[in-house]
Amino acid sequence: MSNNQVDNMSFLEHLEELRWHILRSMFAIIITGIVCFVMKDFIFDTIIFGPKKMSFPTYRFLCEAATFIGVETSFCGTEFPFIIQNRTMGGQFSAAIWTSILAGFILSFPYVLYELWKFISPGLLQNEKSKSKGFIFICSFLFFLGVLFGYYVVAPLSINFFGSFQVSNEILNEIDLNSYISLVRSSCLACGIMFELPIIIFFLSRVGVVTPTSLIKYRKYALLIVLTFAAIITPPDVASQIIVAIPVMILYQISIFISRLVLKKQSR
Repeated sequence: MSNNQVDNMSFLEHLEELRWHILRSMFAIIITGIVCFVMKDFIFDTIIFGPKKMSFPTYRFLCEAATFIGVETSFCGTEFPFIIQNRTMGGQFSAAIWTSILAGFILSFPYVLYELWKFISPGLLQNEKSKSKGFIFICSFLFFLGVLFGYYVVAPLSINFFGSFQVSNEILNEIDLNSYISLVRSSCLACGIMFELPIIIFFLSRVGVVTPTSLIKYRKYALLIVLTFAAIITPPDVASQIIVAIPVMILYQISIFISRLVLKKQSR
C-alpha cells in the first residue's frame, strides 16, 4: 500500500486495516497454541517443570561454582522439599489451555511484530521501510533473550528460594499448580518485555521524549527502579537481585548509546 493510498484512507478504514492485522496475529497465536497443546507432555514435563528438578542446568552450574569456591549451597541437593498439586476439578485442563496460549504468543512473537510493522510501515519513508527486517529481528532477538534469561535465571532462583523456604519442619510445601505456573510465566514474560528497553528508548529518542543527557541525569533513579523491579521478580536475597539488575543496567547503558546515535543521525 502506497503513502498516497494511506493518506486517502478514512479513520474507519484505518480501524478496519488494524482489525485484520490483529485478527491475523491472534490466528497465528491460536494455531501455534494448538500445536503446543498437542505437545503438552513435552511443554510441561520438560519445560515448565524443568526448573523443579535439581538436574536443571542452572542448578548444576551454581552447584559446581559453589563447590569450586568451597561454599555450602542448596543447589547441590537431590530434590526440592515441595510437591505441586491441583486443587480444582478443571485446574489441569485450564493450566494446559492458558500455558499453550502463552507458549503460542512467545513463539509467534516475530509474526506479531511483522503484522504490527505492516500496519505502521505505509506511513513511513522508503528508507525507514527498508529497515523493517532489522527491526523485527532485533526486537525478536531481545524478547527471546529476555525470556531465556527469565527461564534460566529468574525462575530457577525463585523456585529454589520459595520451594526450599520453611518456617517450620511441621509445615509441608504443597504448591498449587497455578501458583507455580504463574511464577514461571511472570518471570519469562517480565524479562522478555524488560529486554525490549533499547528498542523503547530508540523510539522515544526518535520522537524527542528522551535524550542521552536526560538518561544520564536520571541514571541513579533508573538504578533504583531496576533494583525495585528486581526485588519484585526475584527472591528476597541480595545475590539474586544483583544477578537480575546487572543485565538490566547493561541494557540501560546500551540504550544511552542508542539514544546518542539517534540524535547524531537526526542532526546530520
